[in-house]
Amino acid sequence: MSADGAPFVDDYLAYLLARASTLVSDEFHREVAAAGLGVLEWRVLATLSDAQARTINQLTDIVLAKQPTVTKVVDRLEAAGDVVRGESATDRRQSLVRLTDAGVARVTPLLASARRHEARVLARFGQTQSAQLKDSLRELIEQMTHHR
Repeated sequence: MSADGAPFVDDYLAYLLARASTLVSDEFHREVAAAGLGVLEWRVLATLSDAQARTINQLTDIVLAKQPTVTKVVDRLEAAGDVVRGESATDRRQSLVRLTDAGVARVTPLLASARRHEARVLARFGQTQSAQLKDSLRELIEQMTHHR
């Protein structure tokens, strides 16, 4: 029990974040699967959708997977024609990965679907509360990233 008498899992931040993430993500991840993508493939494509090339190392932090796994995902996406990798002469993890036109065409409908899904989830809250929630999560991520 927590200090206020609530069960531990109802008051423990890590559990609350994990449970909220699962509840929010599951429905959309079914759409990702129906589009023929895995969650990590979706995350890579979505991350690259801002037209900014990223290294494998940068992608690992954003897509929440270890470097060897992200490298394999990028290899699959490259074989499918969705991304291209500008090879680094010294370290494959430092090569820049970017979307191809085919990758843009593949991810664009999912980005629109993700926005609709988010709007449905956040419709339960007002605009101010939704903005505060996102701001608080961004601040938590920022703080945790800089205090590793």
